[in-house]
Amino acid sequence: MRASRLLSILLLLQTRGRMTAEALAAEFEVSARTIYRDIDELSAAGAPVYADRGRAGGYQLLDGYRTRLTGLTDAEAETLFLGGLSGPAAQMGLSGAVTTMQLKLLAALPPERQAAAERLAGRFHLDPLGWYQHPDEADHLPVLARAVWNCRRIVVSYESWKGEVERALEPLGLILKGGFWYLAARAVEGRREPRTYRVSNILSLTVGEAGFERPEDFDLAKWWAEASRRFEAELFTDKATLRISGEGRRRLAKLGVEQARIAGEAEAGADGWTEVVVPIESLEHAAVDFLRLGAEAEVMAPAALRAEMRRTAERLAALYRA
Repeated sequence: MRASRLLSILLLLQTRGRMTAEALAAEFEVSARTIYRDIDELSAAGAPVYADRGRAGGYQLLDGYRTRLTGLTDAEAETLFLGGLSGPAAQMGLSGAVTTMQLKLLAALPPERQAAAERLAGRFHLDPLGWYQHPDEADHLPVLARAVWNCRRIVVSYESWKGEVERALEPLGLILKGGFWYLAARAVEGRREPRTYRVSNILSLTVGEAGFERPEDFDLAKWWAEASRRFEAELFTDKATLRISGEGRRRLAKLGVEQARIAGEAEAGADGWTEVVVPIESLEHAAVDFLRLGAEAEVMAPAALRAEMRRTAERLAALYRA
């Protein structure tokens, strides 16, 4: 474990440049004192690590130093073939580059690891889309990916909930979520906080000549995790109390991840039914969702949702009587 951390510290300093002991400690979830000992051990082994003192100081490698420690373990080499990149890479116009990368990787591996990597790729396949879903139509994705990579400002015509709008943006990153592509970007003027744009909603796209300085502290993965949590928290604005049967719990579990957790934790009473509290987006959305539960669930509260379910049931009964 420690040998792996020492090598990782060396590679981090090589790729990121100067880093403080505190930053390295946070990266590896150890104490700063442990990092001090690791740096001493690297120096004793001949690695040209030196420290800059002062407020903006930290550890870094001697200019021009590049480690030749490029070997991959079996697990690391095999994992590269389990990335599920072929579909997303094709959408971004990079399928040829991914194929070439895999061929080069195979050629660089020892024979026994080549066989293991090819066997893994032939036995496991990642398909992130749900049933009856197709990849998002993202015609502008290849051009958008190049703008993200080259830090070029863009002007988009975008279909928002307010209608068609035009935005001048600085594209910071692309995210693939459940088969849908999203763009993280900040406006050139006005509010500078990064926002999310669904790529398939971009009607037209123009890449400008002007570049922009990407914020050094912007972490795409961290930003997306926080944005996703915030979206989910804002999405569910109310709660509903349901009385459901055993079959109702199975149906409820198919409505979403949170619903599946609630259904799995519910304990049935003597008659097989139980009460659960489920977060809902709105009365309209909840009524549509809960219709999928059929007669295996009864809405107990709120009263407005119970009344909406009753009205819907009455309309259905009248429709089928006719």
